[in-house]
Amino acid sequence: MVDTGLVVGATIVYIGIVVVLGYLGWKKTKSGKDFLLAGQNVSPWIIGLSYGSTFISTSAIVGFGGFAGNYGMGIIWLAALNILVGLLLAFVYFGKKVRRLGKKLKAQTFPELLGKAYGSRFIRWFMAIVILIGMPLYTWAVLISGSLLMSPTLGISVNDALIILTLITAAYVIFGGLRAVMYTDALQGALMIFGMIAIMVITISLIGGVDHGNQSLTDMASLHPTGITSTGNYNGMNGWTAMPAAFSDNWIILVGTIIIPVGIGVLAQPQLAVRFMTAKDSKTLNRSIPFGGVFLLTTVGFAYILGSWTNVYFYDKLTQISIVAAKSQGNIIPAFINMAMPEWVVVIFMLTLVAAAMSTLSSLFHVMGSAAGYDIWRSLKMTKLLPERMRGEDESGKALNITRGATLVFVMVSFLMAYFLPSSGGFIPIATSMFFGICASAFLPLYIHMLWSKDPSKKAAEWSLAVGTIVWLFTALFCCKTDGAVLGICKAIFGTDTLLSGQLAVLDPILYALPLSTLTFIIVWFYDKKMVKAAA
Repeated sequence: MVDTGLVVGATIVYIGIVVVLGYLGWKKTKSGKDFLLAGQNVSPWIIGLSYGSTFISTSAIVGFGGFAGNYGMGIIWLAALNILVGLLLAFVYFGKKVRRLGKKLKAQTFPELLGKAYGSRFIRWFMAIVILIGMPLYTWAVLISGSLLMSPTLGISVNDALIILTLITAAYVIFGGLRAVMYTDALQGALMIFGMIAIMVITISLIGGVDHGNQSLTDMASLHPTGITSTGNYNGMNGWTAMPAAFSDNWIILVGTIIIPVGIGVLAQPQLAVRFMTAKDSKTLNRSIPFGGVFLLTTVGFAYILGSWTNVYFYDKLTQISIVAAKSQGNIIPAFINMAMPEWVVVIFMLTLVAAAMSTLSSLFHVMGSAAGYDIWRSLKMTKLLPERMRGEDESGKALNITRGATLVFVMVSFLMAYFLPSSGGFIPIATSMFFGICASAFLPLYIHMLWSKDPSKKAAEWSLAVGTIVWLFTALFCCKTDGAVLGICKAIFGTDTLLSGQLAVLDPILYALPLSTLTFIIVWFYDKKMVKAAA
């Protein structure tokens, strides 16, 4: 049991620093632009660490780390995509164009950017609605993963941990806006780097070195649980140091449900795209890359390897593999840390995971509040859809308060979901993957077209957005077994998690929705282009 005084003391210091940074953000937040874009003059190191710590949360470290403990090191391919696609491709090719276009169009949110680029109010509203439907699920995953870690370390219930985590994060987001979010992100990102390096160094020592640990893990292949193993069978597992057999059930789960949706979906994440719009110039974005690279390498890179190595430790100490010793996939990383690490590392890890949860949560709360209070409500006020007395632009201070109020509403929605929905850690990576998947399916084709086309097609963008969203929702609700188990709609209506069977039920919704949304965009774009030429 960790010394209570040490935990309380470290937690008070950490919260105190967060409060100070939140206060500094609040003092500099005087307008809606400050709340939404942090004044567009953020330092490179803050952008890099904020981007990384927003991208990587407790759902990645606890959820995907636990997934690695169960499914093995094949998930390292996701870490590679996180760095190559989520950082380098995103910053070098997407970030600079987003920053320039955002400044040109005077856009302050991701939906507003695409809506203005295509001249479509429908796109702005529809994107905001997708965010408000999908993002609470991701927020639920982050809240649960953070609470599951805080609970045993602090000796409190999961619900108490949930309340504490929500209140602290919500306070500085609502008052300090994106400035407070990014200031605290930088602190939390630095803490996460330090914590993961310390844990990795100690773990390598515990398993007898990298080579010995990998060889031991390879030799344990026959110990894989029968539910997902037996080399060469339909399920395809080949141990913890090899990929599952190609196109087996578990290969599809690993590649199709986790690696592809998260690895590609990162490009269309609203909470990450807005980071590009906070930079003063392109040089600032270039200088941000090394900070983000170090962060991703030492968090996800270490966490995914660490998750697999826990099997070596647990088998050596308890003659049990991780999933058996920890009793659930979501508890593998917390159980390993609490059992194997020195007391001071347990405290640092708890703070690391709290930091990871808070950094991502703050960004999600901020984006949901912006979507509701700015993209939907403020744009509605300039239409005839509201009574005349409610129309017109708001004064800066009033508009800021409306966005803050909307943020509070969706903080409460996210909290209630986390409080009442199941808290199984096994759902964490699936819920995270789901939000990344719907963003890629709905937003990515029109996002890419907007950035590289000189003549964006409004009709193609609107149709692609609608088709990607509808197809993803339908397949997630009724066709995908893993997503269906989380959402429960299909079971409530038809008494089963999915209407499909076999490997079709294992395929992730993104594998249906993204190709169809892309194909829709291409077809409508060519048709639209043909009609324009005919009219001319």
